[in-house]
Amino acid sequence: MAEPELDTERAFLTTARAALARMYQEVEARDVPLIGGEDNDERFTNEANERAKKMRTQALLDLPDVPLFFGRIDYEAGTIEDLDQIYIGRRHVHDGSGVPLVIDWRAPVSVPFYRATRSDRQRVLMRRRYGFSDHAELTGFEDEPLIGTVETDQADAFLRAEIERPRTGPMRDIVATIQPEQDDLVRAALHPSVCVQGAPGTGKTAVGLHRVAYLLYTERERLSRGGVVIVGPNRSFLSYIRKVLPALGEVDVRQIIIEELISRPAAAVDAAEAERVKGDARMAEVLHRALWSYVGTPTEGILYSKGSRRYRVHDYEVVDIVSDLRESTRYAPGRNALAQRIAHVVLVRMEQRAESPDDRVQNAVARSKPVKELIDAVWPRVAPEQVLHRLLSDADFLARVAGDLLTEDERTALLWPKPPRSWKSAKWSFADTVLLDELEDLVERRTGSLGHLVLDEAQDLSAMQLRALGRRCRTGSATVLGDLAQATTAWAAGSWDRVLGHLDKSDAVVAELDRGFRVPAQIIDFAAKLLPQIAPTLGIPSGVRTVADALAIVETDEHSFADELVAACKTALAGEGSVALIAADDQISHLRDALAAAGLEPALLGETEDEMDTTRLVCVPATLAKGLEFDAVVVAEPAQIVAAEPRGLHRLYVILTRAVSRLHIIHAQPLPNPLSR
Repeated sequence: MAEPELDTERAFLTTARAALARMYQEVEARDVPLIGGEDNDERFTNEANERAKKMRTQALLDLPDVPLFFGRIDYEAGTIEDLDQIYIGRRHVHDGSGVPLVIDWRAPVSVPFYRATRSDRQRVLMRRRYGFSDHAELTGFEDEPLIGTVETDQADAFLRAEIERPRTGPMRDIVATIQPEQDDLVRAALHPSVCVQGAPGTGKTAVGLHRVAYLLYTERERLSRGGVVIVGPNRSFLSYIRKVLPALGEVDVRQIIIEELISRPAAAVDAAEAERVKGDARMAEVLHRALWSYVGTPTEGILYSKGSRRYRVHDYEVVDIVSDLRESTRYAPGRNALAQRIAHVVLVRMEQRAESPDDRVQNAVARSKPVKELIDAVWPRVAPEQVLHRLLSDADFLARVAGDLLTEDERTALLWPKPPRSWKSAKWSFADTVLLDELEDLVERRTGSLGHLVLDEAQDLSAMQLRALGRRCRTGSATVLGDLAQATTAWAAGSWDRVLGHLDKSDAVVAELDRGFRVPAQIIDFAAKLLPQIAPTLGIPSGVRTVADALAIVETDEHSFADELVAACKTALAGEGSVALIAADDQISHLRDALAAAGLEPALLGETEDEMDTTRLVCVPATLAKGLEFDAVVVAEPAQIVAAEPRGLHRLYVILTRAVSRLHIIHAQPLPNPLSR
């Protein structure tokens, strides 16, 4: 490339950064309009205005390590009024007179940057991609002409260079390298919901995050009413992805784990079988039956007195009312409706005697002592905790409501070995809190809905967890991300049809990403040996990159095992980028100590929030590896990873596909059968 042209591009970058700084200062200096008065509406409006200003200023911050633009497209003359050349970046930047300097990648005019091809140019003459240092300094550019002859595929070369750029710290956005099949999903409409079955390295998490940024650009007002929430599998994963959306200019998206969304305290831990059964879809019917079992059959009517007059509602009339209401409404509204229906019968009796009662009389009847006593006897007030406590502590009650749904062994697994004295003193597990959430909705319908819900690693969620999440997004849409081959929980819901059904998003579009951009082909091919056993219905993914010496497998003995691990980590650290040692959870602390004793400085994932920000070498427990990626990965003793849990082969598949460039496997025990063939 010509140095003068590179200097020109650098000068333009300086101009654009100065314009962004001016835009920030203008918003920062702008007074927020305040409405006088002390009533709630006025306070709410003032707080909303303050919040809007804060979000706008945050979105305009110039992040020092994030390039302001990453591409340029040159159009045929006259394609866009006064603009034959546009720069594509992470946010819109304009000069003092409003002329755009950088166009937001989400704008319609930016679409050809991702989708124009030599066979469908969309009036684009050339696409330019920029290279930047880790400190966002412009280091070079690469041009891809869409007319004339071309000797090499510059687009693939740029994609490879960007993916293989050494990484440390949190996940980076992929806005400069979004591929057409990814772009289709990113720019899909808000409704219907979208489900992405993504093989390792296909960028499904990045697609989900960029889709959130796109939807907030196109549907901001609509989504602002309900908000957007991203639910990840664990806090280490959320820490890893936390900087992607701010880099794309979006700072008002909650990123949480499901335990935070359910928001009930959990102090107990379930046995594995109890946890599995509590997550099963059959529990929805068990809870439904348990709650409605509290509604009895009336054996007598009521006698209501008003002055010297008496009005009788016969027992058979009350039976009919209860029968009509039973299970046709939620529990609490049904209880209230029963009182009103009985009161209405009394009002009819009054009218038959030429009286003229009104709504006030009906409400007085509904609140009267005879009616309240009958309702308390027939349709008692119950708390969700009260129902679940009885279900988990009373074997006869559990057998009565679940005998045809759960096996005897499953019912035994559910029962508390030593039940708490009352529901008020019970300590609940997280699986219990999900069941309580279901009961709470059966008692009274949850109101409100998120605008958009993103579920990452959704294949690991139980049916009951999915139902709880669906209740929080009844009228909103969802982006569901995952890989059925990576389902490691015993309570995983199963196929995507089942997942979407439990989420109440059966109309979602299911799309598959099977081209692995981020994992070398040699590694994908090796890990795919597990697929016939763990996910026989899935196709075999393909890798688009090959990397020299991407896969190394070293067999050793117990005596030399630690030395081989240390040597592998030192070799990986001699290169650039991030390095992970992944092992079974019960091994990882011991191995971290071995690395430290050898003079290395490893961090242990899960100890603090910023392990991946502050060190190149991270020791990762197998159960926390999902969704993460590293330049080089050293896997210790695959057999122990497999033996640690019932779905150990699924876990191993996850771990084998965390490397962007190189995977080094050290084992003293034989490799699991599918890998040793």
